[in-house]
Amino acid sequence: MAARLLLRSAAVKATVTDVHGSNAGVSFLRLSPSCSLRLKTQKRHAAHFTFYPDPVTTKYGPTTKMNLFQSITSALDNTMASDPTAVIFGEDVAFGGVFRCTVGLRDKYGKDRVFNTPLCEQGIVGFGIGVAVAGAKAIAEIQFADYIFPAFDQIVNEAAKYRYRSGNHYDCGNLTIRAPSGCVGHGSLYHSQSPEAFFAHCAGLRVVVPRGPVQAKGLLLSCIADENPCIFFEPKILYRAAVDQVPTDTYLLPLSQAEIVQEGSDLTMVAWGTQVHVLREVADMAQDKLGVSCEVIDLQTILPWDKETICKSVVKTGRLLISHEAPVTGGFAAEITTTVQEECFLNLEAPISRVCGYDTPFPHTLEPFYIPDKWKCFDAVKRMINY
Repeated sequence: MAARLLLRSAAVKATVTDVHGSNAGVSFLRLSPSCSLRLKTQKRHAAHFTFYPDPVTTKYGPTTKMNLFQSITSALDNTMASDPTAVIFGEDVAFGGVFRCTVGLRDKYGKDRVFNTPLCEQGIVGFGIGVAVAGAKAIAEIQFADYIFPAFDQIVNEAAKYRYRSGNHYDCGNLTIRAPSGCVGHGSLYHSQSPEAFFAHCAGLRVVVPRGPVQAKGLLLSCIADENPCIFFEPKILYRAAVDQVPTDTYLLPLSQAEIVQEGSDLTMVAWGTQVHVLREVADMAQDKLGVSCEVIDLQTILPWDKETICKSVVKTGRLLISHEAPVTGGFAAEITTTVQEECFLNLEAPISRVCGYDTPFPHTLEPFYIPDKWKCFDAVKRMINY
């Protein structure tokens, strides 16, 4: 991380000259006086979605205004206060973490319960497995979901199979792995990936992705309380962009249960995380421009996923669109598509459509073109309605 900051600082100090001049032996073209770097930067970093807040509810007690990273902090705080065995560890978590999700927790609960680890994801997860097997609540943070791959062996071959290989005598169900994931507008190939489908192939895990602060807190607390190892992917672009009235007390939202966030009759749209908000905007566009009523479903849990809710909706609407940020080939939309094809074939009035990322590394300057935005999804809706 320090090396990246130094390189970025050096780049800021570099000067740009015209085609006849050079800097460190590299020639640059002169920018047109009408060219506005500021305008282009603002456009590039603009969000590709509109956040749809949840209705305020008092079902779980008093609420307060929180963004998504604050709701994560609140969930961790509730856990640490109620369970003296709970520990939080990962790279820089003692200082609050890159996205500030653990800020203040070391000062409140001590360095023995909230502590930094070496820069070694395999070691972080391996240590978490040992802590969980010993009976404590282990909450591990992988700094970015893109960095989770060195820990793949520990997660897939150890954590997920621990209960099975011991004949249910031992398990590491007290392990929860948090990781910021998804695009952020400028993260490029190492900071924008959505790796949830990699883990959907592995029995013994739960894989969860929230769409907003209310879901983030309730689903994270459910993961921590669950008897299976859980991976909790947090859409990093929502950390500050998503704001809700969130209950301050502990509450649990059911895992492996999709939520219908908008009812409709003509077309079912399924997503998770940030993409739910993209589809809600598409649903409004479809209603206004085409007179089409769309049902929007937040899958929430990737593994095990809620087949019943999806299939029931498709039987009603006859059409299905699935959208996610990860590449289309082998993405989880393929699994949903196959299941619905098998279960609801006679109810389908158009081919199932997937609007996903491309089968390329996540690009840098072209990132806005890679993201499956509302216009790509709206075009898919028009094709399905006109089929």
